Amino acid sequence: MDLATRRRRASLFLFFLIPGLSISSWVTRTPDIRDQLGASTAQMGLVLFGLSVGSMLGILSSGALVARFGTRPVMGVGTALIIAGAVVIGCGTPLSSAPTVAAGLFLFGAGMGGGEVAVNIDGAEVEQIIGRTVLPTLHGFFSLGTVVGAALGILCTAVEFPVLWHLGAMAAVTAGMFAYAFRAIPAGVGRTRTNPADGGTAPARPAVWKDRRLLLIGGIILAMALAEGAANDWLPLLMVDGHGVDPALGSAVYAGFAAAMTLGRFCGGFFIDRFGRAPVVRASALSAALGLALVIFADSPVLAGAAVLFWGLGASLGFPVALSAAGDSGPDPAARVSLVAMIGYIAFLVGPPSLGFLGDHYGLRSAMIVVLAFVAVAVFLAPAIGTRRATVTGPVPAPDQQPVTEK
Repeated sequence: MDLATRRRRASLFLFFLIPGLSISSWVTRTPDIRDQLGASTAQMGLVLFGLSVGSMLGILSSGALVARFGTRPVMGVGTALIIAGAVVIGCGTPLSSAPTVAAGLFLFGAGMGGGEVAVNIDGAEVEQIIGRTVLPTLHGFFSLGTVVGAALGILCTAVEFPVLWHLGAMAAVTAGMFAYAFRAIPAGVGRTRTNPADGGTAPARPAVWKDRRLLLIGGIILAMALAEGAANDWLPLLMVDGHGVDPALGSAVYAGFAAAMTLGRFCGGFFIDRFGRAPVVRASALSAALGLALVIFADSPVLAGAAVLFWGLGASLGFPVALSAAGDSGPDPAARVSLVAMIGYIAFLVGPPSLGFLGDHYGLRSAMIVVLAFVAVAVFLAPAIGTRRATVTGPVPAPDQQPVTEK
């Protein structure tokens, strides 16, 4: 690996770390934010709908934006929106303003949806350049960010530190990381659309959404992203309202989930290279299903808290492994990664409000049966993910050497 690629990979670590720190800072304070807003479970679902709408708008626009401008500016704007969203959420909480918090979540979601698709496309290219499994490790830094952010959130919750100052301080720290990391990301990656002003013409690009195997991979990523997203959105409240623990302990359980996710992603590359993708994804889905079932049906808070570790380990590899499989499933890897990532992020649109409404009528524990059903389906879809990743024998073409095609 040359120095530029090493610096680029290190910067991608930070681009994955920043949203992990930010989202866990918000999630661990959801009980406090809910109380200050005076919102019911269904009302919190509506507040979270801002996150869902922002995520979907970011996802729907990200493919075209990357094709037109490349990953670098999309990653930059997306990360800036994440940081700004955290500040707006913090400002809305002491004002007891649900619309302000929802607006902050909208900015946060738009940054996550648009920026994360771009950073995954960039990470998939780095994986191809160095010829090793990398995306699980990159996603591991997202999970590491959630662990660190959750630990700080637990501390802030325990000492009743104001949400505004907590999220404001996190925004300042992540802004510094962003300023450092942005310099090492090259321009032009993923850019496939010509500028009409240049007078360029290009053949039509194959419709990747007609690829049956790619759609099955999308089904896997949808199920596993829903398993991950359900925990990110609802786990502290699930433990508080569903198992009767106090808010600080609910945040601690979420930290355990995040730690299990981190462990799974940092160790996942070894098992994928040794046993292949499909067996690892199937085992991951089974682990997530076991953890979810125990959290849903066990009446013991201790057993439910321990089962969250199986849930976290199981959910850890579905998203990055599916993205990696999509990237080398055929021509035009950027479009393939973008499509599969978009399918996965649909979970962020339908998940939070749907689980909120179901939880308001039947309880959050019962609502999680929907997530369990999706994860069970992923067990049977696992063969579509393919075997182990093909070894890359040479570097991929530089962005300016790749064929220019029309989106």
